[in-house]
Amino acid sequence: MNAPTPVVGLRREREVLTVALLTGRHVVIEGPPGTGKSTLLRSIAADTGQEVVFVEGNAELTPARLVGQFDPSQVLATGYQPDSFVDGPLITAMRTGGLLYMEELNRVPEETLNVLITVLTEGEIAVPRLGTVHAGKDFRLIAAMNPFDAVGTARVSQAIADRMCRVVLGYQDLDGERAITSSVSGLAGRWVDLSVTLTRATREHRDVRMGSSVRGAIDLSLVLTGLAELRKEADPSRDTARDAAYAALSGRIRIVDGVDRTAESVIDELLDAHWPSEEPAEPPDDADSPDAEGKAPSPGHNPGFQQRSRPGREQPGRTQGRRQIAANHPSFDEVSPEPGELDVEAFDRLAGEDPEGAAALLADMAVATDVALRAAARRLAGRVFIRLGRVGPAKARGTRRLGPSRRLDGDLDLDRTLEAWDPSASRRPEELVTRTWTAHRRAVCLVVDISGSMKGLAVALAAVAAAGVVVANENGPPQLQPSVLAFGAGVQVLQAQGVRRPPEDLLSDLIALRGHGTTDLAAGLREASKQLASAVADERFVVLLSDCLHTAGDDPAEALGGIDRLHVLVPLGGADAEAAAFPLAARGGGRAQVVARLADIAPALTRILA
Repeated sequence: MNAPTPVVGLRREREVLTVALLTGRHVVIEGPPGTGKSTLLRSIAADTGQEVVFVEGNAELTPARLVGQFDPSQVLATGYQPDSFVDGPLITAMRTGGLLYMEELNRVPEETLNVLITVLTEGEIAVPRLGTVHAGKDFRLIAAMNPFDAVGTARVSQAIADRMCRVVLGYQDLDGERAITSSVSGLAGRWVDLSVTLTRATREHRDVRMGSSVRGAIDLSLVLTGLAELRKEADPSRDTARDAAYAALSGRIRIVDGVDRTAESVIDELLDAHWPSEEPAEPPDDADSPDAEGKAPSPGHNPGFQQRSRPGREQPGRTQGRRQIAANHPSFDEVSPEPGELDVEAFDRLAGEDPEGAAALLADMAVATDVALRAAARRLAGRVFIRLGRVGPAKARGTRRLGPSRRLDGDLDLDRTLEAWDPSASRRPEELVTRTWTAHRRAVCLVVDISGSMKGLAVALAAVAAAGVVVANENGPPQLQPSVLAFGAGVQVLQAQGVRRPPEDLLSDLIALRGHGTTDLAAGLREASKQLASAVADERFVVLLSDCLHTAGDDPAEALGGIDRLHVLVPLGGADAEAAAFPLAARGGGRAQVVARLADIAPALTRILA
């Protein structure tokens, strides 16, 4: 049997967790993968001698699977008797006074988490037909979860958070990660140092949204030395290091949305920077490969883009010369010191100091007459606006509920099945009733104003909001992918209903559109209605990004047919815009809100999409 993994560092966190448990507190441990959450808990449990009951938190964990349930066959034979109840992990830990360790707390549905409220407060739970189960005096709930912005996570409700202490873990320092890697791998020396250095560098690279944990360093050190031994190399070559790093790290890092490159290209760049200087880095074997320039193959034609402008009405997009952009943005010369040049580091500094100014500048550079600058700005816009939009609309808990079903999946609903049970008749599968997750399906159409009144910061705000709507639905079913329209004098379909385009491509197209002349808002709403009509959904709603000042076409209020709900976000606001937008949203059964800053978009989208 392998020795338990030692706890390296985390002295303060260990002390806090130990005292919290001794004083009867329930605790949630939060931190990215690989920071030692499970190792820390198991070490403390071993010290105290308490039993640990493990439950894996996921989107399919139902209350019955957590608490326990009656055995159907025994109920049919003897009725609801205490002996017929099969304890789930929660009841097991309560009866034994042990530690209930729930992994991935913020992936568990809210309906299941609500079962814990009384347990955490009163130390008991009332189970229908069984009675009240009291927890032993040493029962504790220890939950672990990844940060909220990790894929598939959701915010834990205040009712649960208010009943638990929170201990936050971060990555260990350099010496700590070296010690962990050496302890687990049984290796030491320069190749362990290189493995740890490369792994830590993945977390700091500007194109990486989430880097590798120390598990990547452990795997890299083992694969690197093992591969060198297999190839009979006294020391690993650069090619061997690359092969090992691809295997150990590429699956653990996540590229920033909107960045057109591969994980392997990031690893190549890091190897070039950190490979020992006595052996020069070798160029890639195939100069024509997708990784040769650090870029993935560029996407081809996108079927989600359709042009539906009225002939003769929509004029070519507007562009801006360098002199005009510089006049509107004092930081332009720093971000683009020479024609065709875009200094990403300078832009990032500006974004940290003045987010709105940076976003407005990027929107204007995306329509520059400088062709090279325009292309670079549009590539950058996909990454920047999607990153900003991702922190907006939180995936709401409670959009799925447990309900009766005859699909024979989920948990058996014993009470409903027995209500219609006839012991004398032969049984058929369709007579069984289960409880399974059901969802309220909503089809969304995003309608963006690109008329002459939308420019600079207004365009940037619309792009970030659009990114938020698209990203909030990126993991949903294909048939409910949002449609995206742009309108001025005519209407352009950037993404058709049910079609999934790469978000960075969509945002690049959107920010490049600038109209002028008349504004036909009614035409945009009618096209939205057509798009939504093709979706199989319980609710069809539109998110409109516009000042709602139409200058052509019919009254927008008369174009709401087929739209169940209309929400309006008004970039920058203004008395005239608000006077037009708020009544229109009310007529459409939704709400209107001004978004004057980037910070306004997240709460606005959360209220609309949750």
